Amino acid sequence: MTVNSTAHLSALTRLFSATVYREMAKKGRSGLFRRLIEQTDLVQLVDSRASVGDTFDFAFDILKVAGHRDEYVYRAAISHKVLMGKHSLRTASMLNEFRTGACKADLVILNGTSTVYEIKSERDSLARLANQVENYKRVFAKVNVIASENHIDGVMATVPDDVGVMCLSKRYQIKTVREALECPERICPVTVLESLRSAEADAILRAMGIDVPNVPNTQRHTAMRGLFAALDPGALHVEMVRTLKRTRDLAPLSCLVDRLPASLHAAALSVSVRRADHQRLIDAAETPLNSALAWS
Repeated sequence: MTVNSTAHLSALTRLFSATVYREMAKKGRSGLFRRLIEQTDLVQLVDSRASVGDTFDFAFDILKVAGHRDEYVYRAAISHKVLMGKHSLRTASMLNEFRTGACKADLVILNGTSTVYEIKSERDSLARLANQVENYKRVFAKVNVIASENHIDGVMATVPDDVGVMCLSKRYQIKTVREALECPERICPVTVLESLRSAEADAILRAMGIDVPNVPNTQRHTAMRGLFAALDPGALHVEMVRTLKRTRDLAPLSCLVDRLPASLHAAALSVSVRRADHQRLIDAAETPLNSALAWS
């Protein structure tokens, strides 16, 4: 399947935006979805009985072809082939855009350890990569870069040997070029603190047998920073993983994921919508495409 123009490609990419997903959840329809569909030739290409969900899947099959792929395609690959392929939503959790030092980690999977995945799609530059992986090492035990085939040589030349390198092949398969080394002992406890929610930091200290400081809010950060700085990195990592798996638990999304088209699973796992809106979102995905063309 080919894309007829840059405008068509842009419209297909935007179908998987958080805006479309949230509109469907909030209203049971998306005017943006309808406008984007009109900018493509999908109506002529999909089956006449296709649903909105079928249309998303059809669009994704076009986007996942090498050369068309953006970050969402890589997120979907990791979600399906690693999070739900090797693990499950009940045994592992996933963090999206997780603040890590001066950077935001694209994806982090927590199971028995913490593994970060930095995505470098065909559309990305490697200019910031060296700085990104150094920041990630301060919070996570394993660091991976997942890239397109044309980026692999550049990634290998940029990152140190303890960083894993993975390739999303032209056939949409994840291939491991080099395994990441697991080094929880190198994390920086203060950087970990800066990445956490306040309640998560408190829970970690209590789990490690340390009293949470009872001080005015103006003094809290300094007090917490001092306590975290004294923690053993390896022991902190264990409690960080345990706490984040509980506070960022994805298991409640299992029913939603099961009822959405596969192409929207990555959106379901990364875009926050109210539980009360789940059924509205499912209904929107099941709407016949012909009816969705009247959405406003």
